[in-house]
Amino acid sequence: MPNTIDTILKVSLNHYLVLSAVLFTLGVLGVLLRKNVIVILMSIELMLNAVNVTFIAFSRYSGNIDGQVMVFFVMTIAAAEAAVGLALAVLIFRRFKEINIRYFEHLRG
Repeated sequence: MPNTIDTILKVSLNHYLVLSAVLFTLGVLGVLLRKNVIVILMSIELMLNAVNVTFIAFSRYSGNIDGQVMVFFVMTIAAAEAAVGLALAVLIFRRFKEINIRYFEHLRG
């Protein structure tokens, strides 16, 4: 006799892809609609994590480990992006005493 809970809670590839699309859309909206640098960086991280969910889902359902290996590269890039972004935010805060995306236009280097 099949377990009814297993049939009700069956998570397919489509569920993961819809979750990833929702997370990516929220990240894009955060980047486009916000002016706070910290929120923009968090939105970029959200988009990268949405891509990671997609990589893991395809890797799991195809039985191939390549997607899981790719997640490590994305996580490395995300860590570097966060470090550079936060360093720029600290520089902006020191100069203008406020963190706003408009102030990035005044940086020269």
